[in-house]
Amino acid sequence: MDEVVLQIYDLLYQLGVTARYVGFFYVSYALQLCVKQPERLRLVTKWVYPDVARQYDTNWRAVARDITTVGNVIWKQNRPLLEKLARRPLKKKPENTQLLAILVSGLSPPDPERGKDQGVGVWACVHTK
Repeated sequence: MDEVVLQIYDLLYQLGVTARYVGFFYVSYALQLCVKQPERLRLVTKWVYPDVARQYDTNWRAVARDITTVGNVIWKQNRPLLEKLARRPLKKKPENTQLLAILVSGLSPPDPERGKDQGVGVWACVHTK
């Protein structure tokens, strides 16, 4: 299994989402797409949901709904880690696009050009107390 996929699974488990949710796999695949092509985050309904739906033989509305469910689970189960990944307090549950962007940035390795606060990486957030 790909290292990125393992990191995504680890992150989702840390956030309280397990594979018993269909959205677990939808979010995982969406994150894989967005890690490879971050510009997909600009138009999630056109550039992410349809590809995830094709991969899992469903429709984009089901993908959006199940990603929303994952967002609700994360919000209830591990809001502190989500806020740490977002690098700011969150007053309300992020929308799907915001959630994916936060998770993608949490998976990104640190970029020395942009400073240590950018793309801290899942390993730094999950494994430090």
